[in-house]
Amino acid sequence: MKLLLVCLGNICRSPMAEGALRHRLERSPLAGQVQVDSAGTGDWHSGEPPDQRAIACARGHGVDIAGLRARQLQATDFAAFDWILCADAANLRDVRQRAPATALQRVALWLPWAGLDGRREIPDPYTGGSAQFEEVWRLVDAAAAGSVARLSADGGSGIIGR
Repeated sequence: MKLLLVCLGNICRSPMAEGALRHRLERSPLAGQVQVDSAGTGDWHSGEPPDQRAIACARGHGVDIAGLRARQLQATDFAAFDWILCADAANLRDVRQRAPATALQRVALWLPWAGLDGRREIPDPYTGGSAQFEEVWRLVDAAAAGSVARLSADGGSGIIGR
């Protein structure tokens, strides 16, 4: 199983999400069975590390994302990943516009896919401060836990509850 987490620039939400999900997976029965990556719909930050505030926030929760580098979503990602999970509705729209018809059913908003009730989107903390990054961490960590539960329940396919 391969999951791609997508936000706008791949320097705040999606690297935090990648770190949280990898952290949860490493401590689950699915360790070594699920690959996780992240990307942005835009290319403004390609090759750059995550935002320093995202790095600090993740580090505060015992997760190191400093070695990640931003990249833009590529056409090859649609064949390479089983699921492409988006941070918000704008990201979802952008990804779906680029997706081949055969991949559309494997593109979703991450929070609902992970079984989180209520919030559907992860807000972009880029123009905010530490409180906004902590709120994003709370959401991505909850979505990471929900993703592990979903993948564990269906044998790792991620198919249930499309």
